Amino acid sequence: MRSLGIAATGMLAQQLNVEVISNNIANMNTTGFKRQRPEFQDLLYQSQRRIGSASSDTGTIVPSGIQMGLGVRTASVYRITEQGTVTGTNNTFDVALQGKGWFRIELPTGEDGYTRDGAFQLSPDGQIVTADGFLVQPGITIPQDAVEVSINPSGEVEVKIAGQVAVQNVGQLELTNFPNEAGLEAIGQNLFLETPSSGAPIIGNPGQEGFGTVLQGFLEVSNVNSVSEITNLITAQRAYEMNSKVITTSDEMMATVSQMR
Repeated sequence: MRSLGIAATGMLAQQLNVEVISNNIANMNTTGFKRQRPEFQDLLYQSQRRIGSASSDTGTIVPSGIQMGLGVRTASVYRITEQGTVTGTNNTFDVALQGKGWFRIELPTGEDGYTRDGAFQLSPDGQIVTADGFLVQPGITIPQDAVEVSINPSGEVEVKIAGQVAVQNVGQLELTNFPNEAGLEAIGQNLFLETPSSGAPIIGNPGQEGFGTVLQGFLEVSNVNSVSEITNLITAQRAYEMNSKVITTSDEMMATVSQMR
C-alpha cells in the first residue's frame, strides 16, 4: 500500500518542520537572529493512465489521466532576513543595523565572517571586537586616553581625547551586502560565510545607496514572532497526527485483508 510510504514521508517532513520552529523559538532572544522556514515539494508521480494518451482509434484522448503521488520531501530551509526591531542598551559599543548590510568580521582562520550582531566590545589592545574577540573589519582602535566614543549613522567612529576640544576620527565601520542573503552559510556564533549561492560580497559604508545605517547604543533583536511560531507549531503537530492516522488506517486495512477467509 503506497499510503504507508506516503504518510511516512509526511511525518518526516513535519518532524523537520517542528525542528526548524523549535530552533526559531530557542533563538527568540538571540541578537540579530533571522528566523527560518522550511519549503516542501511533492515527490514523483506514478502514471497509471497517462494524461493525453489515446483512448480510442478515433483520435479521442484521455483528458486528465491517473497520477498517483508518492509523498513529500524537503526542498530547502531558507532564512527570512527581514529587519528585526531594535532595543536600547545605552552601551557605547552596541550598534544596531537599520536596513540592509552585514558587519564584516575577521575569523581566526583568516576568512571573513558576516553578522548582524552588533554587540561589540574592546580588546586589550583597544580594538573593536565581537563577544568572541574576533576583529571587526576594517580594524578600528580606540585610544586608551579616550573619554568619549561616538558612532554616527554613517559608521564614522569619533573619540574625544582628554584635554582636547576637537573630536578625533579613528575609523569608519564598513558594511557588506550580498545579492542573495538567504544563500549565506550559518556557522553558529551569529556568524555567516559567503557561498556560491550568496554571490560575491559588496562592500560599502553605512548610509550609502543600498546600505543601511548604524544606531549606537541599540541592538537588533531576533525577527522571530512568537505568536506566528506557536501557530505554525500547532499546525505542524496536527499535520503529523493526521499522517500518523493514515498509517494506522492503512495498517487496519491490511489487517482486514489478511483476516479474510
